[in-house]
Amino acid sequence: MHAAPLYEDVADGPTGGAAWWLTAADGVRLRVGLWNQSASKGTVLLFPGRTEYVEKYGRVAAHFAKCGYATLVIDWRGQGLSDRLTDDAMAGHVHQFLDYQQDVAAMTEAATRLALPRPWHLLAHSMGGCIGLRAVIQGLDVQNCAFSSPMWGIHLANALRPFAWSLSWGSRQFGMSHFYAPGTAGEHYVLAEPFETNKLTNDREMYAYMARQLREHPELGLGGPSLRWLYESLRETRDLTRLPSPNIPCLTILGSDEQIVDVPRVRDRMAHWPGGHLEIVPGGRHETLMDTPDMRTRLLDMLCAFCSATSRR
Repeated sequence: MHAAPLYEDVADGPTGGAAWWLTAADGVRLRVGLWNQSASKGTVLLFPGRTEYVEKYGRVAAHFAKCGYATLVIDWRGQGLSDRLTDDAMAGHVHQFLDYQQDVAAMTEAATRLALPRPWHLLAHSMGGCIGLRAVIQGLDVQNCAFSSPMWGIHLANALRPFAWSLSWGSRQFGMSHFYAPGTAGEHYVLAEPFETNKLTNDREMYAYMARQLREHPELGLGGPSLRWLYESLRETRDLTRLPSPNIPCLTILGSDEQIVDVPRVRDRMAHWPGGHLEIVPGGRHETLMDTPDMRTRLLDMLCAFCSATSRR
């Protein structure tokens, strides 16, 4: 582990944060960021979504710090300051979806080496929710798991789903898997989409916070997914539907106005998760933890209470 940049000027996280470079088993360089290392109640392992990066969760980490928790966040391979995987640094790409589990292993090894306070808790958003579900099924060393708008399926019109499968599969056969998926391009969503039509948040100030981070540190930005990422995500989410949920406490948060992940798949899994709870947030979009002050405060308080209530005494 070696010191890595942490852009505290735009993160709004707790004071004294730090970041490190890690190396995954296959040689990919990754970045993790940590806040509140001396926490008294445990550590939140935070799995971000596609296009996200450590600094975006500074305000979330500040709330967890007030509740007594440390927060460790990762830049997945291909995004943030971790190694990009194609010549086009703005393309969201992965060779195999299971490669992300190597990132999880590197992150948990770092948490062990840093002697982060236990118990450990998982909070996973969007694509991170897909990675996190696979990780807890495989025995990730956490006390409980919480998901925010988990990508257990991608929101697609029924008529478009066969096309998405065939196009993304076919791109591999013709050496085009690094091309952008249809309808996407090499610009970060919050810089390209006006606030008025965004699918992420109802809070204008929070949207501006995200945009400011990317304008001041454009190296954090990521554009649309590659056709290879699309194929790998379709395959991984399909494969996960065939696996039962683990017997671990689970809280999942989903906005009523979600338009990015497959809502029926989230509802179906939570309906069959032993002891799991699905919290539907009225008016919430894709990023309920980064929505209006009232919404995010209520939900972050709920997450802190969930971690506390499901920790072994």
